[in-house]
Amino acid sequence: MTFVEKTIIMNGKEVRRAMTRIAHEILEANKGTKDLILLGVQRRGVPLAGMIAEAIERVEKVKLPQGAIDITFYRDDLSTIGPAPRINETNVPMDVTDKIVILVDDVLYTGRTVRAAIGVIMDWGRPRAIRLAVLVD
Repeated sequence: MTFVEKTIIMNGKEVRRAMTRIAHEILEANKGTKDLILLGVQRRGVPLAGMIAEAIERVEKVKLPQGAIDITFYRDDLSTIGPAPRINETNVPMDVTDKIVILVDDVLYTGRTVRAAIGVIMDWGRPRAIRLAVLVD
């Protein structure tokens, strides 16, 4: 059995503070909430997208559309992850065409997940912009 040592980068309070800061950055960069959609990458990006949505709602009193996307079938390494990959829900709450999609995930490392997520989004429409919000890069 192999054990992987895990390093805690942020505690819960620090994550909430970071999500609030990211929410403010999104509002500033987009000059408000017009045409914004939050899409969390399954599994860890979904709760983070929810935290961002809550922070934006506290400030703007606007509930943003939010959803979840599963990238399993868009991965470039699908053949190596086994015969029965775990598939999660994809829920895009509205047409993304001409919207500003904020793609939310926990980490950015090689960019492969982001590339796959963009493929999913493009299958749902043609957004005006796709912007990335990650907790750790």
